[in-house]
Amino acid sequence: MPRMLDVSNDVRAEIGDEEADRLLAGDNAPGAYDCTSCRTPGNTEQELTSTVLFVGQETAVLAFAHATCVPSQVVPVSEDQLRGAVRSITGEDTAPSYAPPVPAAAHAAAPHFPAPAAPPAYPAPAPSPASPATASHTSAPSSHAPVPQQAVLGVTSGVVLVGREACPALVVEPTAPIVRPGSPGHGDEFLQLLSEQGFAPVVDLSRPPAPNPGWSVLLAMGRLHAVLMPAPGGGRPVAWWQAHSPMPLSEGWRGAVGRTRKVLIYAAAAGTIGTQPREDQLRAALDRAAARGALVGASMPLAGT
Repeated sequence: MPRMLDVSNDVRAEIGDEEADRLLAGDNAPGAYDCTSCRTPGNTEQELTSTVLFVGQETAVLAFAHATCVPSQVVPVSEDQLRGAVRSITGEDTAPSYAPPVPAAAHAAAPHFPAPAAPPAYPAPAPSPASPATASHTSAPSSHAPVPQQAVLGVTSGVVLVGREACPALVVEPTAPIVRPGSPGHGDEFLQLLSEQGFAPVVDLSRPPAPNPGWSVLLAMGRLHAVLMPAPGGGRPVAWWQAHSPMPLSEGWRGAVGRTRKVLIYAAAAGTIGTQPREDQLRAALDRAAARGALVGASMPLAGT
């Protein structure tokens, strides 16, 4: 039976016309699936569905998403991220969703995510304890970024009430001062570096932070993979923060991002927010940081939207 599939030109170029036509005819496409973005059920026979191709250096994975969540697209990811996605698909990490592996086209090459000049990228996270209300990941800084201490960047997810709307948020806080790359000093310039990248001071959490053009949040298989920033000189976005293993997100967080289609990013210097086991405590810590002028933020769409 023909499927209600959207196969973009980019996806078709990667998988080939023959495979794309088989998908549209229903030969290799599932009926029911779990949306790769919001993780809620979908059905290719009943609703328009996007094909999303995750491309690594050597392999690729084809996944499916509600067309209302993300458009059909090719998403470059690292091989580690791709292996995490496959574990999710095969049910090793969570409930299975249908996404058959397909070979990457010979010309396809997933770029490495280089560390931006400012602020530094943190590509190798180690998980930290998480509660049902909030989830956190930390990542070690790049060896190319000179810092006086071995800082790690903590990323905590939570649902924050902004006005009357429950919004999905990520709170970023390093465990030690972040020094400007190449600087001989030891002062914490984390917020200044973010301000230079388009983040704005947050003084009132009743209003969402302004959008930061070119930045986005990469979700796949219902998990957080990276925060993307514009590439120097243009081209494909690069990862400002990249999870070593996909970061789990609560059902409430995924539901909120499904409604708003954006993520609020708040960032504070080391020691400002601390570990908060509940979302109400996280919100209180953010309020205190904003009152002290120690919080910056930006709102970002999901990657590809």
